[in-house]
Amino acid sequence: MREFDTGATRDTDAGKPDYEGFLSPLVLERYGEYMNKNRVQADGKVRDSDNWQKGIPMDAYMKSGWRHFFDWWLHHRGHGDPMTEEEDMEEAVCALLFNAMGYLHEHLSVGGVQHAVADAFRIKDGGERWSDGATTPGRKASEGEAFSRGLAFTPDE
Repeated sequence: MREFDTGATRDTDAGKPDYEGFLSPLVLERYGEYMNKNRVQADGKVRDSDNWQKGIPMDAYMKSGWRHFFDWWLHHRGHGDPMTEEEDMEEAVCALLFNAMGYLHEHLSVGGVQHAVADAFRIKDGGERWSDGATTPGRKASEGEAFSRGLAFTPDE
């Protein structure tokens, strides 16, 4: 138990995450600017700030993350454009953070590695992809697919 000079008491903070110490307000501010800038889509419409939380396949995050890591690495090695070096490097790191956060979000909220496996084995019939657990028309998900998508499985009777 902690007791403060005012006489107020609180339980101990031992063993609790120290978010104030773990996170940098400078980084979060720059990341927020990056995310806000990238809300504007090619057609000019502005997507919701939490649009990415609707679900993006983990393989898309992985592929994009590698591209942005490579950009960051090029800047680190001095191969970026000297006129835009600092901004481009910041953009690359923010993009990498976005992909890492999205990947981890999918992992934590949709079943992790099982979700990645489901992404890899999605059935593409007529170009359709699963978006919210729906299967390709006319096809019933197997028990394993249902499990990997976090869905209830009801076998045919």
